Amino acid sequence: MTNEFISKAVQLLDDAYEKHESIPVPLSTQDPAMTIDDAYQIQLRRIEKATDEGSRITGKKIGLTSLAMQNLLGVDQPDYGHLFHSMEVPNGGTVSLSSLFQPKIEGEIAFVLKQDLTGPNVSVEDVLGATDYVVPAIEIVDSRIKDWKIKLVDTVADNASCGLYVLGTNKVKISDVDLKSVTMKLLKNNEVINEGSGTDVLGDPAFCVAWLANKLHEYGVSLKAGEVILSGALSAAVEAKPGDQFTASFSTLGEASVQFVK
Repeated sequence: MTNEFISKAVQLLDDAYEKHESIPVPLSTQDPAMTIDDAYQIQLRRIEKATDEGSRITGKKIGLTSLAMQNLLGVDQPDYGHLFHSMEVPNGGTVSLSSLFQPKIEGEIAFVLKQDLTGPNVSVEDVLGATDYVVPAIEIVDSRIKDWKIKLVDTVADNASCGLYVLGTNKVKISDVDLKSVTMKLLKNNEVINEGSGTDVLGDPAFCVAWLANKLHEYGVSLKAGEVILSGALSAAVEAKPGDQFTASFSTLGEASVQFVK
């Protein structure tokens, strides 16, 4: 991919945000030769631009860790994106759909770090040792590509389809929970719509964080103390519509919830 197209893709995504208009033709269609590395270069260039303009990174998200989500997009590997302070919604808060494009809801386990994690050889044990606590979380994924017609390179370029995120208030120490045995029910308007468990994200949420730390090393990025890491959806994403209320209810960890208005 040429530097010219990378610059064009950055501009297309910036324009989508600023004008609140979806990109009608996927980036992968505009340039079929686009690689994963190209897509991360687009993402990182936009992140650098955002931080230069005053945005504050609060963490990272790992996407496509569950078989359900990988099947949905026809991919066989995870991806990652950056979280900003402006993306956080208070637990139990209300979100206007007019501020988003085509949001979907996922229940996840969020890690909050007390130590940096730098690849390339980060292990699950390293992740557990570097974690201050875990909390229940909801990720509101969103795509700037029209109708979610995306391939892996499209979602990576689009900051891993980040939208917003909600953190529960119940902080649980790693020593007090078996992450792999945690179960989650995602409720929409008080009805269970799907469910999953810790083993549904690459077998172990902590393994997902280790994968992320090692993947980030390829791009000269580390996970920092104090950052929030969304470790991946425990079940398939669910579309949000006006009036919908969602609760991700976890064993041991508690709940995170959010409501949507027009």
